Amino acid sequence: MGRSFANLHIMSSNLEKTIETLRELSEGHGKVLGRKEAQETKEVMYISQSNENWISVLHEYFGWGTVKKAGKALSGLIEGPVMTTAYMNEELFEVSFFENGDMQAEKIFYEQWTRDEYEQLQEERINDDYLRAALGTGNEDFDDLIHTTSPEQAVDKLSAIVKTSLWSDWEWVPHEETLQESFVKYEF
Repeated sequence: MGRSFANLHIMSSNLEKTIETLRELSEGHGKVLGRKEAQETKEVMYISQSNENWISVLHEYFGWGTVKKAGKALSGLIEGPVMTTAYMNEELFEVSFFENGDMQAEKIFYEQWTRDEYEQLQEERINDDYLRAALGTGNEDFDDLIHTTSPEQAVDKLSAIVKTSLWSDWEWVPHEETLQESFVKYEF
């Protein structure tokens, strides 16, 4: 059993507006963040703007499946694409894109042995044109990414395309100096 992570990335250069939208998500859509209605504790998110195009968000509730619900809800509140990623035990790497409250594209990277083990594994929607446009990448880099079967290599290639490390998770921040330097803790 290996490392797993889930995180969310917003295509935006406006950190302040994004933080306000995350506050709105926390206050109005807390259920997608695992919030109970009577919960009185503040919502904590780690946020990083590691480049001019993407803002990354880590939250303790993000995991396989749950990060997609948050991405979908957030995409209905903010302009532009929201990308969610989930990596599970070196077996799977799932990338989903949402815009205007709807899933636009998804790709799951896996080796054939994983497909054999998870017989019902299917992408929600593969939309190469949307993925290429959202990632802003040329055909060669995109084709190289999309034909990758290794989840680990797919994380590295996608990280290079979006120019931000996707190797991050809420649980890792206290233990990894580079994440501590990149992410700022926000309470909503």
